[in-house]
Amino acid sequence: MNVDVVRRTTDALAQWLLDHGHRGATVVVGRDARHGSAEFFCTTVAAFDEAGFDVVALDSPLPTPVLAFTTRELGAAAGVMITASHNPPADNGYKVYLDGGAQLIPPADAEIESLIDADATPPSDPAPTTAPQPDPRATAAPDRYLARIASRLGTRHSSIRIALTPMHGVGGDLALRALAGAGFTDVVVVDEQFAPDPDFPTVAFPNPEEPGASDLLLALARRHDADIAIALDPDADRCAVGAVVDGGWRMLTGDETGALLGSAVLAEDTSPVESATEALVASTIVSGSLLAAVAAAAGARHVQTLTGFKWLVQAGEGLRYAYEEAIGHCVDPDAVRDKDGISAAVALAVVAHDRAAAGSTLGDALDDLFVDHGVHRTGQVAIRAERLSDIADTMARLRATPPTELAGVAVEMTDHATRSDELRTDAVAFTGSSQGARIRLIARPSGTEPKLKFYLEAALAPADRGDLPADKQRADALLARLENEAGQLAEGGS
Repeated sequence: MNVDVVRRTTDALAQWLLDHGHRGATVVVGRDARHGSAEFFCTTVAAFDEAGFDVVALDSPLPTPVLAFTTRELGAAAGVMITASHNPPADNGYKVYLDGGAQLIPPADAEIESLIDADATPPSDPAPTTAPQPDPRATAAPDRYLARIASRLGTRHSSIRIALTPMHGVGGDLALRALAGAGFTDVVVVDEQFAPDPDFPTVAFPNPEEPGASDLLLALARRHDADIAIALDPDADRCAVGAVVDGGWRMLTGDETGALLGSAVLAEDTSPVESATEALVASTIVSGSLLAAVAAAAGARHVQTLTGFKWLVQAGEGLRYAYEEAIGHCVDPDAVRDKDGISAAVALAVVAHDRAAAGSTLGDALDDLFVDHGVHRTGQVAIRAERLSDIADTMARLRATPPTELAGVAVEMTDHATRSDELRTDAVAFTGSSQGARIRLIARPSGTEPKLKFYLEAALAPADRGDLPADKQRADALLARLENEAGQLAEGGS
């Protein structure tokens, strides 16, 4: 990514907007604090300005959810966020939002790509360095975003202690303000990771999902006897949570967090107009199945979508909550049509507060879900490939000679590439059940990296609370077998 690429991309997006009747419309542009982001931001703002658009330039580094919120709130024709989210330090990215503040989807993506390819203009001049003129709409954006979180999640006087890290990203200050606005003022932070630092010096990868990335956070939570630990990724659109589970601190999986938040959302008081039966929650085809069980018990609807929030926010009318297993959560889809780590952090603090007020913990909340719906364990195995053709070859082999048994359970294959509905994609799923246990393995190529990913789940039938320790051990053993066999499948075994 360089200035010329950014200029050509912005010119193409501007032309697409003009072609679709948005001449002179509002466009919002934001950026993170990575190396190069300020330069690419200025290039984007200048290109839209030259094309005659009303540009709202969020000229200080801000979380991606603020850009998504502002794009929707202003009724903007488009929003552009210069961010590479949780990628390695050398990366940059260009994220586009269109109608209603939702991410770019087909056919607009292909149409804009065609316009980029057709652009024969010479490389652009050096990026402008002059900061955009102050705009009260841009200045007000963070406060209006925080006000929405406060109105959605309320305020209480809480005594719980929160450990927090923004992982060298741009979410720290705004997260503290959001938590304080909701009544959470006892917050300790990972000092080494609090200020934005595009070099991400304390982590190998600035992604809370990566092994070791949240070690400093968990150590802080233990030292200060916190009730909950929260990690944001560098652009604060993802949120991971740590808690004491089974006697020790650990980070929850995205699926565990998704079930906890979904349960909390569905348990909220509903108005006569919007009953629990009308409420909708959504997750992706590679997410775990616990949220679906929670929704069924609440009398709510649950749907699956393809991976990515560009699809999740299109799940249907009445959407109250959506998540993907990669620690992305949308707790207020009416305001932010994308994953939002800061509002998710506040929502998780509310769950922890309510549990503490009742004399229990997040770990107890997770156990309650397991008692009601069975122990669910999920995991992932990612195999990096030297050549993309290796991934295609493995997918072809899985389809031609699918395994008939995984973790000692007979399985059947569903090929999503042959589906005729909205879940058609390059993925194969293997599912089976035996003796009160269900297993699932989904294989699909990564959409962003040269990796083949296996998404795994082992779920047991509900049992008495006294059976939880044994059920957890059984589910963990099944998941471990699935992880081992996923590696074998990638290498050509069956």
